[in-house]
Amino acid sequence: MRFQTPLVPARLIRRYKRFLADIRFADGTEAVAHCPNPGAMLGLADPGARIWVEPNDDPKKKLKFSWKLVDLGGGHFAGIDTGVPNRVVRAALEHRAVPGLSGYDSVRPEVKYGRGSRVDFLLEGPAGATYVEVKNVHLRRDGSWAEFPDCVTARGAKHLAELSDMVAAGHRAVMLYLVQRTDCDAFRLAGDIDPAYAAAFDLARAAGVEMLAFGTRIGTDGVGFAAPLPVDPAQQARPPLA
Repeated sequence: MRFQTPLVPARLIRRYKRFLADIRFADGTEAVAHCPNPGAMLGLADPGARIWVEPNDDPKKKLKFSWKLVDLGGGHFAGIDTGVPNRVVRAALEHRAVPGLSGYDSVRPEVKYGRGSRVDFLLEGPAGATYVEVKNVHLRRDGSWAEFPDCVTARGAKHLAELSDMVAAGHRAVMLYLVQRTDCDAFRLAGDIDPAYAAAFDLARAAGVEMLAFGTRIGTDGVGFAAPLPVDPAQQARPPLA
């Protein structure tokens, strides 16, 4: 997935009201940028962080910049746009580039299922139907572990339960965690942040829901699908933060 216009660097002054960020460019000018992320963004929204924003000249948009990346240094980036993972995964599925999910003839997004929900992707082929939910991951607290979630997510736990229901109905179901940062090499749960989600994860996995994690290639030109990352359930529980 390529960005529509070339990104420009800036410094974060502050993020506020979830979807707004004050930014400062190298020439000292300031602007308000859209922050396309309603989550906690732990470690990614510190004042002074070097970030990359996408300019636009759309007269229908009130804000002329959209925050896309955090520059982590050393050539590493984190993507903060929560709309990106589904676009990246969809392209990979349609090109049959997702290991374990390549044998399908049809990729349908946003199909109604479960308890008034829409599954991110319904894959259909000779072997039957597979239900795929996608979660954006960009939390890293220690080592090279990517962790999910970064805040309490009752909606995420509901998705795990609905995928379990699909397995019980005889279908295949997959929870796919896309790690939108390039400095991680394994995935685990942040069980101390949301114990209920960790419990739902355990129940869903025991019910037969497949848990997959993949990395991304991130640069100032775009975000691409990358290699699988190990999912380590034994490491999901962390001691409470002091």
